[in-house]
Amino acid sequence: MYRTEHDSMGEVRVPADRLWGAQTQRSHENFPIGVGIETMPAEIIHAFGILKKAAARANHALVPDRMTEEKLAAISEACDEVIDGKLTEEFPLVVWQTGSGTQSNMNANEVIANRANQIAGKKLCHPNDDINMSQSSNDTFPTAMHIAAVLSLEDRLIPAIGELIDTFQKIEADNPDIVKSGRTHLQDATPIRFAQEVSGWRTSLTKDLSLLRFALGPLCELALGGTAVGTGLNAPAGFAEKVACEVAALTGKPFVTAENKFHALTSKDELVFAHGAVKAAACDMMKIANDVRWLASGPRLGLGEITIPANEPGSSIMPGKVNPTQCEQVTMVAVQIMGNDTAVSLAASQGNFELNVFMPVLIYNFLQSARLLAESVRAFNRNCAAGIRVNEEKMHGNLHGSLMLVTALNPYIGYENAAKVAHKAFEENTSLREACVNLGFLTEEKFDEVFHPEKMV
Repeated sequence: MYRTEHDSMGEVRVPADRLWGAQTQRSHENFPIGVGIETMPAEIIHAFGILKKAAARANHALVPDRMTEEKLAAISEACDEVIDGKLTEEFPLVVWQTGSGTQSNMNANEVIANRANQIAGKKLCHPNDDINMSQSSNDTFPTAMHIAAVLSLEDRLIPAIGELIDTFQKIEADNPDIVKSGRTHLQDATPIRFAQEVSGWRTSLTKDLSLLRFALGPLCELALGGTAVGTGLNAPAGFAEKVACEVAALTGKPFVTAENKFHALTSKDELVFAHGAVKAAACDMMKIANDVRWLASGPRLGLGEITIPANEPGSSIMPGKVNPTQCEQVTMVAVQIMGNDTAVSLAASQGNFELNVFMPVLIYNFLQSARLLAESVRAFNRNCAAGIRVNEEKMHGNLHGSLMLVTALNPYIGYENAAKVAHKAFEENTSLREACVNLGFLTEEKFDEVFHPEKMV
């Protein structure tokens, strides 16, 4: 069953049970690319619900004769349903559409207008004249991008990283005095406390949180009010400032209007910068996950200095095998985010004159990165990090088997003599003590007096 809708190009048949209109249907038919898989992210649809409600409020305050109380009430209720995800199926459009996101803006306009008309019980609202009042796709889509980015980072990714930081702090507190061998270049190095090693992981993530929070400031600047090319054509005076205040009120976030709308429409530097912070966190998670799986390698023939939870069987042929699967998902997610960063960077470089026309692919990759990393970190924390246990016996054995403990002898016999001790011990498979005494550098008593690995941290 179909109904006939029309736009400036003529009539279009639209499924009778759908709220979208002619322009959405045209896009749905013209871009059969990734349908049902690479649709516009739910975060963008959510953001459109927020900004359309904010715009209706601002228009009611500034031009109440056009945005009447009756229209505002119906539009607000329809927007709330978009915000709550009740109308998700009414947004079928894919990422691979016009680079300005025009069709997705019109999708929102048509759905909200038709739903508002249902609520009002009459033909009250027009997609362009009412829902898109004082706006253009060119300023609404970048605004939706910033809203979605801020909410994704502040409400999902930052809390997830914070939870992992708390887990690492607990591991440090539970293991304050355990000394193990340090490693550089994948080779034995001087001793380190396990808590010190974990503190490096924790501090990396703490720094990442600082970078993410710093990136939120520029993202809180909104393009809304610039309309088509940044001049604000067809928007009433004060609309940009008023609508930013309304978005801030609806989200509880410190959104403000962008000072220069010509910049806001064409440059995506804030999103590139913020995604760089996401990538930095992904890089640190790659390093942490690799450290954990190296330290847990074995269980008998690897380092085996820690154990991690056994979440599932690791092999279809080797009974009893358990793999560091949470570490592996983290590293794969990190690789995806590093690839996404290239897409974000290239998309942001494609601003031509007054508009960037790579916005859908940019925000698709940005939001995927933020979502994947948040979910990855939470899974890693819950299913791996929280279950890390120290193998103190293995750490002690590895520590005292390390030839790099010879560094402690430098002040007593000099660097070159200490190197001779290390080489002799390695070549003859003896202890440092035996090699040092045999070379005549120290007596047994003096060696025992100065050689204390646990004090080298």
